Amino acid sequence: MAIVVEIDVLLAKRKMSVGDFADAIGLSPANVSVLKNGRAKAVRFSTLNAICEVLQCQPGDVLRWVPDGEGEGEEVSSRDRLVDRA
Repeated sequence: MAIVVEIDVLLAKRKMSVGDFADAIGLSPANVSVLKNGRAKAVRFSTLNAICEVLQCQPGDVLRWVPDGEGEGEEVSSRDRLVDRA
């Protein structure tokens, strides 16, 4: 099981930079990078709330669950999915 963070996709759709996003939610750009690259071990509800408020989205737009075995052997980042959709 994996949780995929879709922040890259949401930022690209809104044409928002990581720096502007980090400022708006009160995190450092380095911590936003950890979160958006799927390296975060946890997300506080207050952080998730700030993300949803700034991006005007629902938590399910930010986080997506991928069952075991789905896409097995393929590491597809949200950035790759964005390129595929373009």
